[in-house]
Amino acid sequence: MNNTSVPTENSKTFSIAIVNYKTPEITKICLDLLRQHVDINNTPIWVVDNYSADESTKYLRTLDWINLIERSVSEPEPGHIAHGKALDLVLERIDTDYLFLMHTDTFVFDKNVFQMMLNKCIKNQKVVAVGCVEQINRGTVRTLWRFSSRLFKHHFRRLKISVGLRSREPKPYREIYLKSFCTLWNCKLIKQHGMHFSMDDRVPGYTLQDRMTEFGYVIEMLSPRKIFSYLDHIQSGTVAAAGGYEKTHRRTKMYNDILKRLNKVDSKN
Repeated sequence: MNNTSVPTENSKTFSIAIVNYKTPEITKICLDLLRQHVDINNTPIWVVDNYSADESTKYLRTLDWINLIERSVSEPEPGHIAHGKALDLVLERIDTDYLFLMHTDTFVFDKNVFQMMLNKCIKNQKVVAVGCVEQINRGTVRTLWRFSSRLFKHHFRRLKISVGLRSREPKPYREIYLKSFCTLWNCKLIKQHGMHFSMDDRVPGYTLQDRMTEFGYVIEMLSPRKIFSYLDHIQSGTVAAAGGYEKTHRRTKMYNDILKRLNKVDSKN
């Protein structure tokens, strides 16, 4: 008989981890929304500031309802390595069984997203992670077009290589790795196996997902339609906010458009 009970809102079942790097505007929006939709007295919220040394760092220091970790490094690190090391700092410190990874460009509008994802783990003790492999909801038509075009490129490159022509390496046409803009991990299982988020030079969580799958655990994948009914996410919004793209880049324009919309909604409230 399974005696596992569904966690209540008053139990400290999960923590939330967010990594900040020079994104003052969206970090504030992200955390303001979390405070509205999460019981902060029973949900530890951990924010790691990755040596931003800007207005976002000053802002985070004013919040007494978060657990702030300020990282400092002696020499520059690739962004994904810095992000992974920041997540591992949180993993070391939490005492909850579950941890939600979020980005500062993730905006939660429905608190039920947390319980919905937790239930996936509660119902099946072999589930080690729950999340989505897509960063935005493209809709049916765009998703089919993207998949078919990637499938064609993959096999076309394989064909060129097979006949001795020069070609780039075929990229996987199907996404298989959970994206960390909103992903739930069973940290009790991760720690039991001595695993971490940053284990090599790959994107944090990718090797962890491979290893835990090899151990026989299950990755629960949510459809974009499902997860984006609870939240919004700006694709590469943290990169755009930190000035990682040119001003004319489509993702910079997307970031600015969404930010204007969010600020307009906030001013009405």
